[in-house]
Amino acid sequence: MLKKLSTIFLTVGLVSTLAACGNESSSSASADTANKGWPEELKLVQMPNENNPNAASMHESLREHLSEELGIEVKEFEGGSYAVGIEALASEKLDVMLASPMSYYQADQLAGAELLVTPQFEGNEYYTAFITKKDNKEINKMEDLKGMNFAFVNAASSSGYLYPKGTLVQEFDLDPNLVEKSGYFFENVTFSESHVNSVMGIKMGDFDAAAVAIGQLDSMIQAGTIKEDDFKVIGRTQDIPDASYIVRENLPEDFKQALREAFVSFEDEAYFEAVHNDPKARFVATKQDYYDPTIEMLDAINALEEEAK
Repeated sequence: MLKKLSTIFLTVGLVSTLAACGNESSSSASADTANKGWPEELKLVQMPNENNPNAASMHESLREHLSEELGIEVKEFEGGSYAVGIEALASEKLDVMLASPMSYYQADQLAGAELLVTPQFEGNEYYTAFITKKDNKEINKMEDLKGMNFAFVNAASSSGYLYPKGTLVQEFDLDPNLVEKSGYFFENVTFSESHVNSVMGIKMGDFDAAAVAIGQLDSMIQAGTIKEDDFKVIGRTQDIPDASYIVRENLPEDFKQALREAFVSFEDEAYFEAVHNDPKARFVATKQDYYDPTIEMLDAINALEEEAK
């Protein structure tokens, strides 16, 4: 699952491949196909799975399923750059890509994009917790963070920076350009460079409080690295949405609907176990306002303006 909004570079090979695909036509597609106006092939880009690098081999089963359901060839590529994917989407060299909220916003602004499907998990909440030491009597609620030494993870982390910063800005009407400035809201702000460092920094007394992904905190407790009773949660962000597949908006409506239904009908448990760590996960049709709260939050901290520069 993709849980950060950072941009990493796509290989030159993928750029070249997509460019070549944009100039090729499938000789096997019938000119008088019943689905007139549908593309002769579907080009889809997957992003690497940071939690399981071997998951890429499982995408073959999804590709074959989509091809069978749609009756056209599906070409799948693995990339790593939202920026290059968005450009390929705009130039119609790409049809579908996995996107974060930020990259969906950019794709919609530049190319016109539509949310397609999102992996859904039972009982899985992903958010960032504001934590401090259990015995810290000065910090018991979010308001108590004012004047404290605080740790974010790094500026590229959604769970370790963007979401907690957005929560603070919206809850306390802060100036997003001054949040990191010492003496403005916090006494001092540190970028710890990892959720683990943030947790251990609180434990060692380096920070008074920090923003930590709840999944990371739970993992450290389960591993015995820390004890649950050593910390307390005094606030949290909104749920952080999973990456969703997005599709070119200018494809035929009946094709987009058929594509959405093809994703939803995919039920390979081995695939979902390998790619999403949950055999019961499934793709669900995504409502077009799914990312609205996140985009509103990103706008509140001027992140959208920064990306537009």
